[in-house]
Amino acid sequence: MPASSHPFAELSPARVVAAVESLGFWLPGEPFALNSYENRVFLVHDEERRRWVVKFYRPGRWSDAEIREEHAFLHELVAAGVAVAAPWQAVDGESLHRAEGFRLALFPHLPGQAPELENPAHLFALGELIGAVHAVGARAGFQSRGRLSLVPMARHASEQVLQSRWLDRHQRRAYTRVSEALLSALAPHAWADERAIRVHGDCHLGNILGRDEVFALVDFDDCLMAPAVQDLWMLLTAEHEAEWQMQLSEVVEGYEQHRDFDRAELRLIEALRTLRLMRHSAWLVARWEDPAFPPAFPWLADSAYWDGHIRLLEQQRQVLERAPRWLA
Repeated sequence: MPASSHPFAELSPARVVAAVESLGFWLPGEPFALNSYENRVFLVHDEERRRWVVKFYRPGRWSDAEIREEHAFLHELVAAGVAVAAPWQAVDGESLHRAEGFRLALFPHLPGQAPELENPAHLFALGELIGAVHAVGARAGFQSRGRLSLVPMARHASEQVLQSRWLDRHQRRAYTRVSEALLSALAPHAWADERAIRVHGDCHLGNILGRDEVFALVDFDDCLMAPAVQDLWMLLTAEHEAEWQMQLSEVVEGYEQHRDFDRAELRLIEALRTLRLMRHSAWLVARWEDPAFPPAFPWLADSAYWDGHIRLLEQQRQVLERAPRWLA
């Protein structure tokens, strides 16, 4: 797809301003593009100097029902006193708007910096924040948004990669072999439906902002039904057992200020890590025609990237066969 024909190519600064002003705001300045690839996200300020994050949803990704369910979850969290940003609603209560050919939503800007995962106080605060989210998330289930499912999602990701043009013949054979082995290795880690609750779904440091020991969770674009550990495992980054146990202890202690955490879910971490690795490469392949992707991820076209990715997947296969000793 030529860059000029991609839907987001039409999203000029003037269109961003026009879209927001069609909702009744007046923007005295230019929009500032924020670091986002799946959607297009801009920071704006209105005539009252209020700062807003305006998100233009990627066409065709989510249905209106799925987006509205995300928004309803956010409003439910805000009503419960959880530190998240719920979308602005018009007088009719609508939070999903249409303008300039796009669907968009406005969120209050939450300033801050990413937490430090070496700081025990930060880890406790993050666990407490996620526990508060999950205490609300466990009250009910999503009806429109999806469920995290290991084998189906991993299989879909592998198919996307194999159908792409990036692998040479040798790499295609190697990727096929390791992905098939991973599908078999992931199968025993599947969980029962009743273990899934409403979660953020993409709880990495870029989606956590705050200062000192007060943090907020942003960007619920990937919220879905999944085990609680899906929102916790990316906070456990240490490679050595003592440090890992420290991180886990602080996160869980904070989490359990709001909700019990089932330690049995820790055995899902390597399976979830494997799924994320597979889906990330598949996501890059699927979005390559978006003009924002080639300059941001130029290494995707490098054969060395795929050699390294296949080696990493092989390492994950071995890890899945032998859980870290502190989880044994």
